[in-house]
Amino acid sequence: MPNYILALDQGTTSSRAILFDHAGQIVHAAQQEFAQLYPKPGWVEHDPEAIWETQYAVAQQVMQGIDPADVAAIGITNQRETTVIWDRKTGKPIHHAIVWQDRRTAQMCDQLKAEGFDQTIRAKTGLVTDAYFSGTKVAWLLDQVPGARARAERGELAFGTIDSFLIWRLTGGRLHITDVSNASRTMLYDIHKHWWSTTITQRLNIPQSILPQVVPSSMVYGETNADLFGAPIALAGMAGDQQAATFGQVCFEPGTGKNTYGTGCFMLLNTGPQPQESSNQLLTTVAWQMAEGPHIYALEGSIFIAGAAVQWLRDELQLIKRASDTQAIAESIPGTDGVYIVPAFVGLGAPHWDPYARGTIVGLTRGSGRAHIVRATLESIAYQTRDVVEAMKADSGLDLQTLRVDGGAVANDFLMQFQADILGVQVQRPAVTETTALGAAYLAGLASGFWSSQTEIAKQWKVERTFEPGMSVEQRDSLYRGWQRAVERAKGWEQG
Repeated sequence: MPNYILALDQGTTSSRAILFDHAGQIVHAAQQEFAQLYPKPGWVEHDPEAIWETQYAVAQQVMQGIDPADVAAIGITNQRETTVIWDRKTGKPIHHAIVWQDRRTAQMCDQLKAEGFDQTIRAKTGLVTDAYFSGTKVAWLLDQVPGARARAERGELAFGTIDSFLIWRLTGGRLHITDVSNASRTMLYDIHKHWWSTTITQRLNIPQSILPQVVPSSMVYGETNADLFGAPIALAGMAGDQQAATFGQVCFEPGTGKNTYGTGCFMLLNTGPQPQESSNQLLTTVAWQMAEGPHIYALEGSIFIAGAAVQWLRDELQLIKRASDTQAIAESIPGTDGVYIVPAFVGLGAPHWDPYARGTIVGLTRGSGRAHIVRATLESIAYQTRDVVEAMKADSGLDLQTLRVDGGAVANDFLMQFQADILGVQVQRPAVTETTALGAAYLAGLASGFWSSQTEIAKQWKVERTFEPGMSVEQRDSLYRGWQRAVERAKGWEQG
């Protein structure tokens, strides 16, 4: 019996590889950052070759000294919606990847809304019409890259989100696939009929020949090229990062949910085998599908900027040297003295969906300093999460009792305590916070027989710390009202 599962976790700012054992514990981990490209205001790109090179390099790093036969399977999880089109013969991308944060197609989305086509998109895909999703990014690439449309119509090009691109590279172009969770984020996939929507692809003028085959999130798809790791390894699990984290947090039952604090912040609530429509601007999304099993759905609130706001403090404002510095700085003052930061650097996601909102600082006085800015930045992450929780309560009728959390920012005790305070619910931080990679490992491990059942996996989940709310209802609501006023100031800014 093999001893390990290898998880490839391709994120927005870095590529990670983690080797897990039977107990779901980390044996080896490696990470490499890669460049963020900002060719114009509101545009965000990645070099797909840099994504592949960093992902392969960290995979090789954790595999050093490991016999490939001792790895049962590889699971992949990825930044979602980020869009790559490549040449089927050479595997070379025709343009940089357009990242999920990119806003260049906001006007295209406005046009779709003006036509009323956003209602069709909502009904078929469960998504709002927004530049966040892949569909309009694909259309932009076909329209703007010289010769791309003609090449696509001749069947020479392939589109994929990052999972598809990695699988293509890992198999030397033998597999052009995506799983149901990633497909459901493209704005092109009918989540009710379980196929690519011809109505939407025709309206966006996207030839269906460029689309990948849609497969379950957990099944053996094939194997890697032998030369990559010295012998072939099975590819057996695949899910978008937020769905993978939900699986890694063992949110298997309807009504269970988690929040991931990464570059953005993403809250998912398992709603079971029936899709639940949102009347509060949340997304209805496919959570996962086990081989031969039903599609499991979730409600999702997507916050575009969370940890990225801390990066902004470090890289652009240079107020901190390391992200970890923020905790002590925030705790050095009792409050922000009315300072709020709305980090709408690329617009606002759920539940506002305003691509023209921009980052805003309000409430500054002569006494406002570095600590107020740092603390207000951390607090903004918790406030945005409350926005989503309020919408989820209204949609689902479920009253959240406990929030399971993961992602890099959950190491910040100040942020987790403030999150518990502002929500008025327990916040549970698991012992293994790498739940995105763990979810991909679980999906691959179940398909390959490494783990026997979801019940076995659920027994492995452990709490490292529970944060109990300690703030009065009056103070909590007063602070939140101030946040809501600040958000109103940020909305619609770019439209003047």
